[in-house]
Amino acid sequence: MVENIHWLGHDTFKVVGKNVTVFTDPFRLKKSDRADVILITHEHYDHCSPEDVKKIQTADTVIVATPDCASKLSGDVRTVKPGDTLEVKGVKIEAVPAYNTNKQFHPKANGWVGYIFEVDGKRIYIAGDTDYIPEMKEFKNINVALLPVSGTYVMTADEAVQAALDIRPDVAIPMHYGSIVGDQSDAERFAEKLKGKIEVVILKEE
Repeated sequence: MVENIHWLGHDTFKVVGKNVTVFTDPFRLKKSDRADVILITHEHYDHCSPEDVKKIQTADTVIVATPDCASKLSGDVRTVKPGDTLEVKGVKIEAVPAYNTNKQFHPKANGWVGYIFEVDGKRIYIAGDTDYIPEMKEFKNINVALLPVSGTYVMTADEAVQAALDIRPDVAIPMHYGSIVGDQSDAERFAEKLKGKIEVVILKEE
C-alpha cells in the first residue's frame, strides 16, 4: 500500500487507488495534477490553499473540508465535522477530531478534523494538525497512519510515538516537517523510537 502513497511535502499526500486519486491538504504543489477527491483538515493557509487546490481540481473533483474552508473554495465542496461519515467516489471517509491539548493553535472548539479514509480496502488515517489525543485509542484497523512529528503547532516526535502505539497501524508515516517547522531529524527520531514495535516508513518528498 505504501508504494501508492506519495508525500508531496508538509501534510500533502497523493494516494493512488485503482479507480481513484485522493489528495490531502494540497500545499505548495510543484506541478499540476488531477484529483478525484481532496481532503482538507482545517482552514490554516498551509492546509487550505485555494491556489493549490486549483492545480489539481477538475469539474468532477469532490472536496471534503471543514465549514470554515468552504467559503475559500469553489466546486463540489462537502463540509464535515468530527464524527461525520460519507462516501465519495467509492472512498469511505470518516472525519475524526484533531486539536491541541497544550497549546492554542488548534482549539477543540473549532471542530477541525483528521480523516480515516479507505482506498482499495486499505484504511488510511491522516491526523491533520493535532496533539496526541485520547480519541486515538478508538481508531481501529488502521493500515497506514500519517502522523505529524514536528512539535510547535502539533505533537512532537515523542508524542507521535505514543499516538502510534495507541493506534497500532500496520505502517506509520511521519509528516508535518521540512517546510514550516521541524526537519528530517524529527522523522528519524520517530522511526527510531518505534523500531521493533511498529513499522515506520519515511517517505522521500516528491
